[in-house]
Amino acid sequence: MSDLETFRQEAREWLEENCPPSMRQGLASNEEVEWGGRAAQGRTDDKKVWLDRMGAKGWTCPTWPAEYGGGGLSKAETKVLHQELSAMKAPPALTSFGISMLGPALLEYASEEQKKKFIPEIVQGKIWWCQGYSEPGSGSDLASLQTRAEDKGDHFLVNGQKIWTSYADHADWIFCLVRTNTEVPKHDGISFLLFDMASPGVTVSPIQLISGSSPFCQTFFQDVKVPKENLIGEMGGGWTIAKRLLQHERSMIGGMGLGLAGGAKRGLTEVVKEYAGETDGRISDSLTRDQFSQLRMDMQAFAATTSRSAAEAKAGKPPGPASSIFKLYGTELNKRRYEFMMSVLGTQALGWEGEGFTSEELSGTRDWLRSYGNSIEGGTSEVQLNIIAKRVLGLPD
Repeated sequence: MSDLETFRQEAREWLEENCPPSMRQGLASNEEVEWGGRAAQGRTDDKKVWLDRMGAKGWTCPTWPAEYGGGGLSKAETKVLHQELSAMKAPPALTSFGISMLGPALLEYASEEQKKKFIPEIVQGKIWWCQGYSEPGSGSDLASLQTRAEDKGDHFLVNGQKIWTSYADHADWIFCLVRTNTEVPKHDGISFLLFDMASPGVTVSPIQLISGSSPFCQTFFQDVKVPKENLIGEMGGGWTIAKRLLQHERSMIGGMGLGLAGGAKRGLTEVVKEYAGETDGRISDSLTRDQFSQLRMDMQAFAATTSRSAAEAKAGKPPGPASSIFKLYGTELNKRRYEFMMSVLGTQALGWEGEGFTSEELSGTRDWLRSYGNSIEGGTSEVQLNIIAKRVLGLPD
């Protein structure tokens, strides 16, 4: 038996023993994922049990170094782990901006002391992180941000405003871009800070979306004290960290084009089978069959492209400007996927509340409306096209 097959058997046995039966039924919607954080620490439900066991194993971040609490697995072992989780219909034990964005940046830029302090807490889901990047006047031109951090000796004093801070009303800490120098070019005067959202002077106001939920927020800072040791990297070096983190974010958002997060109860194929009908093993309606086939081919092509990117990452190459390709294509593909599912659902896609609709149908309608924000968040599709033109294709300004 090969080492990889031995690992598969061991992983399967561990998952069978440790994954609660209730967590093998998938998720009804994206809103059911586990974010962890301080509020989750006192819970005893199966989602928390699953998080605690996977976090202790390091398998919430399987490829991260074991010395910081990660799983220390190879890319091949991680692929096997995900296959076994998918076979069980087990959802990720933790969904976290700490995992998808902040953690990789910390592994690259943080001091050893900072890594040992923050990364194990990310792995175990002890802190719910949010992102403080965009401002009312600094969206596409992020480097024009005006939130200030004044050097007060042993701490910074932060004043300003952020917007579109996802889940800031639930988050425990924020990773935030601040201006620490106004006398240099705008990109050179930005620093990268981490601080507690419970700090005096932090105020959060949710922004309700068309889907009826409020994942986005406005966040205000008034004389917020931030310890100097929470500065990541060098003073004025925040833009370099910000760009790398954005590349990780765009890769993460682009992954939406591959379908719902692992463990979802119903994906594209299941919806089509249930609502479109089959004749002799084929989708009955020829137009629906053609649209479904085209969408599946596009998803497979996108999956192959992301696999090539994963191979580059295995060779030690970090995400680069090509992540904008994934973000652009993946989010547009995700919108197409939801639009197609809504067309297949027909009148069952029109429900908002009340009788006559299943919980999956109602959440699907909200997820469809939510998908329209995919091509805006993390950098608009127009911004991604500009990056691709300049940084990937090398076209002139």
